[in-house]
Amino acid sequence: MSDYSIWVLEYGAVPNAPKGVTVHGTFNQGTVKLPYCYVVIKGRGHVAMVDVGYNNKDYGKVIADNYGVQNWHAPAPVLAEVGVKPEQVTEAFITHAHFDHMGNTDDFPKATFYVQEREISKWIWSLSLNRKFRWLNAATDPGDIMRVVDLARQGRLVSVQGDRPDAIPGIDLHEAFDTHTWGSMFVNVRNDGKAGSEDCWVFAGDLIYSYANLEGFEPNDPQYIPIGLATGSQTNVMLKIEEMIKLAHGQVKRVIPIHDEALKDMFPSRITAKGLRITELALAKGDTSRVH
Repeated sequence: MSDYSIWVLEYGAVPNAPKGVTVHGTFNQGTVKLPYCYVVIKGRGHVAMVDVGYNNKDYGKVIADNYGVQNWHAPAPVLAEVGVKPEQVTEAFITHAHFDHMGNTDDFPKATFYVQEREISKWIWSLSLNRKFRWLNAATDPGDIMRVVDLARQGRLVSVQGDRPDAIPGIDLHEAFDTHTWGSMFVNVRNDGKAGSEDCWVFAGDLIYSYANLEGFEPNDPQYIPIGLATGSQTNVMLKIEEMIKLAHGQVKRVIPIHDEALKDMFPSRITAKGLRITELALAKGDTSRVH
């Protein structure tokens, strides 16, 4: 029986994102829907999240409008679909500091936030560069960095340096430096609590956008194809893909790209009255399905 119930919750989407952003080299091949999602992990006395979305106000809204995000909803109604309130969230693991992953810290007043120290320090460095380097910061809200600093003032920030096994029981944080961003990380949930678990779920952040990054497009000749957006090295992205798949014991399906619309076809899912997708990956003992 699983220790944690796990859901991937859509809170908005870009209906027509260029396919070349999601899979490198697929330029001039049209567009795809790019769901904006976060993950809820509930069990063992914890309600944890992987990423927290953005706040749809101030500069966060400007970035979202520039990217064409539609159907945004605040965490309260989104989390209510799986019986969780924002104030019940105890931990939030931030895979990287782009606005759609780290922008909504204010809505989780009791959570402790885990962020790689390198991610914060390198974004401060990047923001200090000459304006000619502004492409690097296109998806980052400087206000989000300030909010993380305030979390430190409140005693609600854990500055992670590299890998951290058992950040909470059975949940490990893994560094992915110089990949999608300078201090990205991914999250491995060992859902039976065992070392080397066969029942694990790997949440990749934006190291991958789709299963095509893990398998390519030819079933008989799979390959790793990196994402189309990296401030670091695409080679490093592919090496981390290999690491994630090894943690999942070769079960590609268990390495989760939260931005992939295909999740609805691979796992039990439903569409809410607000037009948002809920995908259910696991249920802890005694919990009930939120998709049936």
